[in-house]
Amino acid sequence: KATGQPVGRLLGGRYRERVRPYASLLMKQPQEMAAELEYPKRLGFRAFKIGWGPFGRQSPAVDEAIVRTARETVGPEAQLMVDAGASNAYWPQNYKWALRTADMLAAYNVAWFEEPIVPDDIDGFVALRRAARVPIAGGEVLTRRQAFIPWIERGALDIVQPDVTKVGGISEEQTIAQSAFDHGVKFVPHGWNTAIGVAADLQLVSAFAGADLVEYITGSPFVDDLVAG
Repeated sequence: KATGQPVGRLLGGRYRERVRPYASLLMKQPQEMAAELEYPKRLGFRAFKIGWGPFGRQSPAVDEAIVRTARETVGPEAQLMVDAGASNAYWPQNYKWALRTADMLAAYNVAWFEEPIVPDDIDGFVALRRAARVPIAGGEVLTRRQAFIPWIERGALDIVQPDVTKVGGISEEQTIAQSAFDHGVKFVPHGWNTAIGVAADLQLVSAFAGADLVEYITGSPFVDDLVAG
């Protein structure tokens, strides 16, 4: 504010003037899921993440029906990601489910599988990343740069997802992103928070060579209606 410069420039300079958002939506049953995805598709989104909801909580057939419907709705060229939401306190599934589900997701060209097992099982993540046919993402529940180190150094993740509102701000997020980059791990910020978090992520991703996506919650008052005062 004092210098009148964009934050991206103060972080070292911009690599890009435009950053691609992905629409982030909660999962619904297949018919409802199709209707939910049509709205961001009409807005021009070309990348979509669906998560939580009934996924992993009813049956493998329901899981696949949701993903199949999502892929058919957004089209073969769109980027599609799936978030199991295993940080939920009542998550019912395990490693074997995650590995089988990863095979199913690969058939639908899913770009990454997020939080497929409980987020404190680093050994499970290491094994899953080695065996899965899709990239594995996680890290949204970690709150300090030190907490990310073993996940990055042990190769537990293909994609690391720090949340700027949890890790201590944009400078800490940048440090985590750089550590991931140095170890060949992709950085995609977790953005299920507020418009302020989205603004911070946009600035950091614009100034970071190893990133090109930000999460955008569609239809959220915390993004669409957040105002001063």
